[in-house]
Amino acid sequence: MSVAFTREEDLEATAADLPDRPISPHANLVTPEGLARIEAALTEARAAYAAAQAAGSIETDRTPMARAARDLRYWSARRASAQLVETRPDGRARFGGSVTIEREDGRTQTWRITGEDEADPAKGSVSHVSPLARALIGKRVGDEAVVAGQSVEIIAVD
Repeated sequence: MSVAFTREEDLEATAADLPDRPISPHANLVTPEGLARIEAALTEARAAYAAAQAAGSIETDRTPMARAARDLRYWSARRASAQLVETRPDGRARFGGSVTIEREDGRTQTWRITGEDEADPAKGSVSHVSPLARALIGKRVGDEAVVAGQSVEIIAVD
């Protein structure tokens, strides 16, 4: 049989079937910086969606449109559920603040407790729902907490 008469995998059907990005079941707490990032991502998603619509090649490859629509749904939902939290320092580890810990081996680390979408452990920020943040929230300088099975001391709170 000629290749012209066989049906190969339909690129547009598989490309258009992108699963939605998972939405966290936790409260979408955000810092002012986190809210600005969500709004920027939403603006970018709207632009990508408009660009995919304007490209007009949806018949051959639906991937750009599917990706743009998925991102637009995600960032629209995150913006709609965002709860801006502006806190004032009160001497305790809190959402939006930074906490410096000292580990048993003498290493010190500083973490900023943020919303889920702005958390980036490689850059020193962790989500408020992470085990690390949960162990630290509410603690004061001199308090101890258990992090990853080890005792740590809070040495600074911002």
